[in-house]
Amino acid sequence: MKIKFLIIRLSSIGDIVLTSPVIRCLKQQVKDAEIHYLVKKQFIDTIKNNPYIDKIHTFDGNLKKTIEELKKENFDHIIDLHKNFRSIRIRNKLRVPDLTFNKLNVEKWFAVKLKRKALLPDVHIVDRYFEAILPFDVKNDGKGLDYFINSETDAIKLPYEKFIVFVTGAKHATKQIPTEIATKILSKVKHPVILLGSKEDIAISEKITQGVKDKKITNLTGKLTLNQSAYVISQSTGIITPDTGLMHIASAYKKPIASVWGNTIPEFGMYPYKPDSRSKIFEVKNLKCRPCSKLGYKKCPKGHFNCMMKQDTDSIAAFVNSL
Repeated sequence: MKIKFLIIRLSSIGDIVLTSPVIRCLKQQVKDAEIHYLVKKQFIDTIKNNPYIDKIHTFDGNLKKTIEELKKENFDHIIDLHKNFRSIRIRNKLRVPDLTFNKLNVEKWFAVKLKRKALLPDVHIVDRYFEAILPFDVKNDGKGLDYFINSETDAIKLPYEKFIVFVTGAKHATKQIPTEIATKILSKVKHPVILLGSKEDIAISEKITQGVKDKKITNLTGKLTLNQSAYVISQSTGIITPDTGLMHIASAYKKPIASVWGNTIPEFGMYPYKPDSRSKIFEVKNLKCRPCSKLGYKKCPKGHFNCMMKQDTDSIAAFVNSL
């Protein structure tokens, strides 16, 4: 007899990718597990090719409609890996046994407001996600993240055999690598470079391209689907990226990652999970104003943006050149 699970993680790209070990281990370790997944409609590409998911449900903003559709499925258990007011309401309405995890909101508040990072446990969010399925005796298999694409529709022709990916955008501006810093880094990188980002990042990528002279740079920002971008990352030698969704996709493909951190900190537990062992975190330490937020802002609250403007561009370029 099947055991029907509903996993809830509505957004965003990176957070959804970070649930992939739970999906895999639950499917493989619980006999007759049937895995359903609820996600916002705009993020369906992150999981649509996942072979461990039996059915995907999408949320398009109409919570009442979504709840009515989910009720018809008669789930045995809900695994809430989002834990916000929407997911809690869904759990309350479906009235089936549910499990969730510790978001560490109090500890993050102390880190942001009082700069007391020591209160944050040294536990990655993936391992905290696994807390939710402990009652099923599911163990983390240690294989890291998954990201599945369709090799027929998502593969594209690439301009170089060997290249570095540079991620130009991020959801919040205070996570983004500033144009000046990006230009300094890429001016010192010896390898060909492909720029990736969303349509919102096109202007930034154009400025970076104009600022880096005599370099092989191909700007694919805003020109690819998410899964085509994932394909580019899968074929790369390594990646330079801020704290963003493509960083976690690079982890899934075991790529060497130069992760560049601005207003957020790795101690929040969202750093690259089991990437290539050569991966390295770059951050400006001992800034009294950092972290200023657990998510990000449209601009630096202090006006100086030192968490990015003081990055060691020589070290980042040297790391990439060593790959």
